[in-house]
Amino acid sequence: MSLPVLLALATGSTPSPSPSTSTVPVTPTLQDAQESATNAASWVEENWSTWLAIGLRVLLILVIAAALRVFVRRAITKLIDRMSRTAEAVDGTALGGLLVNVERRRQRSQAIGSVLRSVASFLIMGTAALMVLGTFEINLAPLLASAGVAGVAIGFGARNLVTDFLSGVFMILEDQYGVGDTIDAGVASGEVIEVGLRVTKLRGDNGEIWYVRNGEVKRIGNLSQGWATAGVDVTVRASEDLDRVRSVIDEVAETLSKEEPWNERLWGPIEILGLDSVLLDSMVVRVSAKTMPGKALSVEREIRWRIKRAFDAADIRIVGGPAAEPGEEPAPDPTENVAAPSAQANPASPQAMAASPITATPVPK
Repeated sequence: MSLPVLLALATGSTPSPSPSTSTVPVTPTLQDAQESATNAASWVEENWSTWLAIGLRVLLILVIAAALRVFVRRAITKLIDRMSRTAEAVDGTALGGLLVNVERRRQRSQAIGSVLRSVASFLIMGTAALMVLGTFEINLAPLLASAGVAGVAIGFGARNLVTDFLSGVFMILEDQYGVGDTIDAGVASGEVIEVGLRVTKLRGDNGEIWYVRNGEVKRIGNLSQGWATAGVDVTVRASEDLDRVRSVIDEVAETLSKEEPWNERLWGPIEILGLDSVLLDSMVVRVSAKTMPGKALSVEREIRWRIKRAFDAADIRIVGGPAAEPGEEPAPDPTENVAAPSAQANPASPQAMAASPITATPVPK
């Protein structure tokens, strides 16, 4: 044996073990598991009533919000349906002509109902969400402040979009125009083919489609609501008998008001308002009639057509001076076959001399 080992044996001491790098996991005992279960049970026992109250409160808020949302949406739908039925009930009466057509009522009802239902759902569900967050004792002040700042930023950034949307909502609610109406919106005019919350589509006279933003419309002239006026000016000679002219126009008006479809398009008798102007060689008789909305132009054309035929049959001339006698031919113009004077007719004129051929001069031998 070596000397160090002998010395160690002599002194009775044992060598110390070298340190180990591995750790032995401690196995939890049954007593530790029992203590953890006891602590969890005590925590649940202490807080179960609070969590149960919070859960029941959240459930109650959600149930009330859902029921209120369904009730409000059904009430809005029934209100819109009642408005449509009221409008349909007066069709065919005197008031029916002042109402919009079926497609216009349908689109307007859908738009109003959609807007009201969306607003009601947003308000109800938004309020319910805030109440649920408040139930969990979450501070809503930072959330509301952030929402306010975001709303202001969106309002400044999308102010044109918000303006168009609000203008569209009020146009639909106030029934300023609808599908099938002929309107003059300032920036464009034509027949309305679609009404939206942001834009309105118009078809122009040449078939083009105009997309008009609702926020850009400053004034609207609706040519299809209420009634229209058909005005015709008849210009005759100043020497015509006014009583005879009136009787011929009255016959035309009576005949036109009894024929279809003009009896439906005319909402009043055709009236002779009188002389609009009197000149030296002519006078203008003003004829007017109240017509169906949008039918004034067709009625004016038909009145002109019939008055012209009736005047031709009654030998009443429209516009012009004295009429030529039947069978009488105008006298021939004595200067018709006479040529205009020409400078070339005088051989001594500078023009004739300039146009004469140059004669050859003989060459001297």
